[in-house]
Amino acid sequence: MSSHVALGSLLFLGLAVVGVAWLVNRFAPRRRHRIRRLAWLFVLSLGCLALEHVTAALGLGAWPRRLSIAALLLRTIGWIEVGALLVFSLALPALRLRMVEITSDLLVAAAYLITTIAVLGEAGLDTSSMLATSALVGTLVTFSLQNTLQNVFGGVVLQLDDSIQVGDWIQLEGGRQGRVRDIRWRHTLIETRDWDTLVVPNDTLLRSQFLILGKRENEPLQHRMWVHFHVDFRYGPAEVVRVVEAALRAGPIEGVAVVPPPNCIAFDLARDGRDSFADYAVRYWLTDLAADDPTSSRVRARIHAALDRAGIPLARPAQTVFLTRVASDDEREARHRTARVELLRQVPLFAALLDAELFEVAGRLHEAHFTAGEIVTHHGAVAHWLYILARGRVQVRAVEGSISKLVATLEAPEVFGEMGLLTGAPRGADVVAMTDVLCLRLDKEGLQHVLRNRPELAARMSHVMAERRVGLAATQGDLDAEARARHARQEERHILARIQDFFGLDATDP
Repeated sequence: MSSHVALGSLLFLGLAVVGVAWLVNRFAPRRRHRIRRLAWLFVLSLGCLALEHVTAALGLGAWPRRLSIAALLLRTIGWIEVGALLVFSLALPALRLRMVEITSDLLVAAAYLITTIAVLGEAGLDTSSMLATSALVGTLVTFSLQNTLQNVFGGVVLQLDDSIQVGDWIQLEGGRQGRVRDIRWRHTLIETRDWDTLVVPNDTLLRSQFLILGKRENEPLQHRMWVHFHVDFRYGPAEVVRVVEAALRAGPIEGVAVVPPPNCIAFDLARDGRDSFADYAVRYWLTDLAADDPTSSRVRARIHAALDRAGIPLARPAQTVFLTRVASDDEREARHRTARVELLRQVPLFAALLDAELFEVAGRLHEAHFTAGEIVTHHGAVAHWLYILARGRVQVRAVEGSISKLVATLEAPEVFGEMGLLTGAPRGADVVAMTDVLCLRLDKEGLQHVLRNRPELAARMSHVMAERRVGLAATQGDLDAEARARHARQEERHILARIQDFFGLDATDP
């Protein structure tokens, strides 16, 4: 090959190296190490070409020809590397096609071998004797590096039969779990949940059993998890299961699959007559295998809130003895009622109540905890409670068919569900907890005595409720001041009539 042709070919290779380096850095940064190899091939080819001219000028016999062959071979291998990077690192990933690394390495190695034989044969060298010598050397290497080659063979088999893939979560025979980060020639790298990297020889994986977590054919990645809790025998299993399952399915939980839904199981009763409680377990399917503990924690929070609302305490060991000085029941009740009265004073709906009436209502409030994502009230459900939001934030979402639309965001102190409690109307929207929230619930009987003693309170409450509803409608529509006032009067009369009818009050003019 003439020096001008060789120099032109080398120049084009340099331009290709620069272009491929930019593409790899932009779209496949994990393959940057291949750019270094390509750069060295270019530098070595340039060096061989320069030495060829130097040895030719010095008249060093066969050395110019040898260096010319070496430069040609290096340039050809460089073009193979350019093609491999374009195809395996850029084109196939862009088409969402994945080829295992060992397979691509084998194809590139085969291209190296064929190219070397072709270049040396074109140069007039005896390639048959070289192949025979290579076979003898290969046999000796096979015997001397048997264990290493077994691992290499194991890596090839693991990738070619597609038994595991990069990204799979696996459990080894010893119980260690982790995500497959890479499958290399000699070993497989597994990233554990502790962010440690476990190096497992491929031959070990090939000869042992391992479990691929959550992987089913044509199904989403989900892994079954268990969360255990204990409740004593005063509460029947059917009631515990009903309460917990209703809470788990009331709203989405981050990391928990919707299908199949989580369920609660009475896992075991007293073992050998020694335990004083029943063992329950929630079974759910984990969608993000890296977040097992945080997801189980969210499930436990949902269980605890559900049992707390139902008045079902978690079991304590029968021999537990608490030795502590506590306030009397009357003192605790007085403190709680005073705090609740202060909360009620901040809610416009109860602004017209006298102190004695506030204390009476406060004594009828019941605490209810909800975790983030739970649905506090359901659209269309029968209203048994009015909710006073004491802590946290909720969303009010209107439901039309299968569409849920955000109507308002409420933050403590606030009240919701008043229309259902005061008029008997079904729930008009879903209320969803955005954070962990504490609500104080008030039932119909909690207000009935107050309203019957002072019927005029119904008019004041209907006014507050009408203003709130009209204000909400104004944000969603286009109402001027006059239309808003007219609408408010109509709503007030309508709400007052429903309150009077629901509580059996005498009709009075607003």
